[in-house]
Amino acid sequence: MLLRKPDWNKEKDYRILLKNARLFDAESGMDEIGDLLIEGTRIADFGPNLGPVTAQEEIDCAGRLLSPGLIDIQVHFRDPGLEYKETIETGSRSAAAGGVTLVACMPNTKPVIDDPSLVAYIHQRCREVGYVNVCTYACISHGMKGEQITEMGLLKDAGAVGFTDDGLPAMNAQLMRQALEYSAMLDVPIAQHAEDLNLSAGGCMNEGAVSTRLGLKGIPNASESVIVARDLLLTEMTGGKYHLLHASTAEAIHLVREAKKRGVRVTCEAAPHHFTLTDEMVAEHRAYAKMNPPLRAAKDRDAILEGLADGTIDAIATDHAPHEPEAKRVPMDEAAFGIVGLETMLPVSLQALYHSKKMSLRDVMAAMTYKPADVIGREAGRLKKGAPADLALIDLEEEWTIRPEDFQSKSKNSPYVDYKVKGCAVQTYVAGNCVYDYNK
Repeated sequence: MLLRKPDWNKEKDYRILLKNARLFDAESGMDEIGDLLIEGTRIADFGPNLGPVTAQEEIDCAGRLLSPGLIDIQVHFRDPGLEYKETIETGSRSAAAGGVTLVACMPNTKPVIDDPSLVAYIHQRCREVGYVNVCTYACISHGMKGEQITEMGLLKDAGAVGFTDDGLPAMNAQLMRQALEYSAMLDVPIAQHAEDLNLSAGGCMNEGAVSTRLGLKGIPNASESVIVARDLLLTEMTGGKYHLLHASTAEAIHLVREAKKRGVRVTCEAAPHHFTLTDEMVAEHRAYAKMNPPLRAAKDRDAILEGLADGTIDAIATDHAPHEPEAKRVPMDEAAFGIVGLETMLPVSLQALYHSKKMSLRDVMAAMTYKPADVIGREAGRLKKGAPADLALIDLEEEWTIRPEDFQSKSKNSPYVDYKVKGCAVQTYVAGNCVYDYNK
């Protein structure tokens, strides 16, 4: 298995020809057998009839799907300050192994990302040790304390793609209103982890029949939906841009759907675990099935599937949240929230959505390529001449079993143990470099 850091300044005259590929672009609908030529770090040309081309490398794709690289707009790489859980190096290795070429990090590090110098630090570390493109959100409030808004203009100028206090929701409605007003001026999203901390306090899983049976304090659906309802009213009032992180409840999906009909500037993402698993998994996997928002009831899972199918949910994002074993091998109410997801996003999504015939391949891939790119305002996730050669070669038919011990991530906390899937990334290209090759 090849994993190799990209050469971000690769020579312009170095050519790689990817032959006999199923060229697939979800935005344009392109789906045909052809070739793609990489020159240096960019896509030079592609199509069914390129004609004779000379290249230093020629790779036969054997008819596999060649797509823009996948994009995950919610990951936790834990750098700075929590590198014992994950680093930009190990997290980006995990991304490359999953066919992901661009990630957006959450800012709840130590220190939190609330200063332009820390945004610059993330970008610098990406260039030094990263395997994929890494960008970051910055905090809504200083210190993520929910009291004073950050210098959003300066943070955006430094490269922040949006603002969130993920992990500590913006509970203060006036602060949220102010952030949304700035988002309208700066044209960036305010991304909310929607949770009323007063309703969820002390909860460690979904409130319902399973939590009652297990004797665990639950987190009610209303803890999410009441914040979403408030935020959508504020978004409508301010004209801001609002992004709902990891939606988990039927009520939240309904609120987003109705807001979109009214023209509110709202986007929404869902994590694979919320549209494939339910709170019943907690009985089997305990803390390895503990995340926030928690796994919900079957009706909520089905509502998320419906939201993906009808376009209410724009993007699939993992909320990749690595933890050391000691943080999970404790009583359920003491364990850390979160699971890893970068290496399971593609196969789990293909299995649950495409192979099950709930969604077309185009719609599934759209939710992992250009649509998440649009949420964070990046011109990525598309096959275009002159664009960076960030690509994923995907075998749609490969059947395999997920084994977390084989993950490239530093952490292995996943409930997808011995989970059978169909589809995987075979090669991943970043800036024209093959950073991951399943067969080497």
